[in-house]
This record gives sequence, structure tokens and C-alpha cells, in this order.
Amino acid sequence: MDELLEVKKLNTVIDQEKDSLHIINDLSLTVNKGQVVAIVGESGSGKSMTALSIMQLLPEPGGRIASGEVIFDGKDLAKYTEDQMCKVRGKDISMIFQEPMTSLNPVLTIGEQITEIIIEHENVSQSEATKRAIKLLKDVGIPRAAEIINDYPHRLSGGMRQRVMIAMAMSCDPKLIIADEPTTALDVTIQYQILQLLRKLVKENDASVIIITHDLGVVSEIAEIVYVMYAGQIVEIAKVDDVFEEPLHPYTAGLIKSIPRLTGELERLVPIKGNVPTPGNFNQGCRFAPRCERALDICFAKQPEIKQVNGQRSVRCFLYEDDKEHS
Repeated sequence: MDELLEVKKLNTVIDQEKDSLHIINDLSLTVNKGQVVAIVGESGSGKSMTALSIMQLLPEPGGRIASGEVIFDGKDLAKYTEDQMCKVRGKDISMIFQEPMTSLNPVLTIGEQITEIIIEHENVSQSEATKRAIKLLKDVGIPRAAEIINDYPHRLSGGMRQRVMIAMAMSCDPKLIIADEPTTALDVTIQYQILQLLRKLVKENDASVIIITHDLGVVSEIAEIVYVMYAGQIVEIAKVDDVFEEPLHPYTAGLIKSIPRLTGELERLVPIKGNVPTPGNFNQGCRFAPRCERALDICFAKQPEIKQVNGQRSVRCFLYEDDKEHS
């Protein structure tokens, strides 16, 4: 498969008066054309900041890419100016934000918000943009699209607003869609519909997707490759089936143990003790060591590198140094 996006050793910081907070550390990931990749981890792991780094939408003042490359379609976006990025966002890379009610403009109609994107990036008239907007709303399963286009966001349900966000993201046939927690706060039936819709649109448009989530159920439903993230670092990379069948990193195993199961015997859920450390409060060694039940002495003294295990998977953990057989 051809690479569409390759992030290489990305370091993102937020400059403060006295120091800089390191938010993303030496992060590398690859997304191939037509592939769905998931970034999973608890809140505060750095998932959304990774997406904002790719899009160059980091918080101001202070947010910046300190080093690394974001190679998209052969070009390094980390070197792009804001004017150059404006031509990429919405056209080549689209983002579906976590909360559509705060992402949609409350004083503009649904139609105005979709056509604005189309006219910005495509050489079309207002009437042609409106026709395309109506078709997009129909494509994402919104009934009465010709009427809904004149409604304001507050008149739609959460699931409908999320569909509008997906329609906006697809409006210029992007090569890459970044979906940040696209099913948060939706009931399970609507969640399933949204995921099925994303899968359908990806297949029909040959687009690639990065889906950011804390929900491993979402990951199992849609992703091919999983990047597990903790405290600003990638700690495990694997195919989705391998992650669920045999998680390698203790953090990944902890995430899976905390998922409720609908089949088999009832089991007590096992939460991961403690919380994700905040930037500036990372310990000297492995960042997960204070919460890890399998931590070794070296885990508190030295930071592990991410390494390949068994030829196909990668993990950041001293339990797998020198590709030793794990138990």
C-alpha cells in the first residue's frame, strides 16, 4: 500500500513564561492510502494534540511543533505557512471534531457552513455548492436534506449534528479524514450508525482515516492498525486483531481489561489504578511505571525505546527487551 501520511519523530510543545511543556514526544506513525488507523488512549494521553499538530491547529499562544516531520502526500506540512495550510485543511485533510455543537457555528445555517467550504476550495457557483451540500446531507443519511439545509445546528439532535460534521468533512473529497472521538456522547445505536457511515464513505471515496478514541469498542469496529498512546508517547503498534488477542504493553492490557463484555461469564471490570500524568510531571523512567503491576526496577530509572517484537509489532516496554519470549 502507498503511504499517504508519515509522521516522523514529532515533538510538540506549549511554550510558557518560564519553560516549555512537552506534549507529544518522538511520535511516529504511518497511514496508507485507503487505510483506517486508530489512536487510542485515556483522556490526557495526547491523542487530540497529535491531530491538532498534523492540522497545525495548535492552541495559541505557545503551541508549536518543536521538531519532526509531517509528510503528507510527499510534502512536509510541518514547514507549511498558515496560508499554505489553509489550502490543505478542508480540501486534502478534513477533521471531524469531538463535539459538533461547539464546532458548528450557531448563527449560520447548515447549508451556509457546508457551501462555505465548497466555495472556498472549489471553483463553483453558490447554486452548484448548494446542490452538492444537499447531496452530501443525503449521502450521510439525513432525511429532508433540502429542508435541513436551512436549519440551524441547535435544531438538530446530536447524531444529526455529527452527520452534518461528516458531510462537511467529505465536502471536497479529502484524501485524509481525522475523526476525533466521533461517537462520544451518542447512544450505542447512533454510534454504530456513525461508524458504519464512516466505513462506507471511506470505501466509496478511497479516503484514509485516523480515528481518535478512548473507546476500544470503536477501534474493534472500524480500524485496521492501532497506535496505543500514553502520556504523549506511542507505547504499542499492532494490527487490531493482535491487540485484542494478545496485548503486549501492560497499559494496552489494562485498557482491554476495563472493557465491559456482553458475552461469556460476568467478570469484574479492572480499572487501571492512578491517572495519566500531566505534561511537566512525567517520571524519569517509563511513564506508565507508577501505574504498572509488572514494573521492573529499570522501569523507574530509564525510559524504554519503542522496538519491534516478533517482526510485526512494536512496543515500548522493558519486558520485551532483546525480543525475549514474554510470559
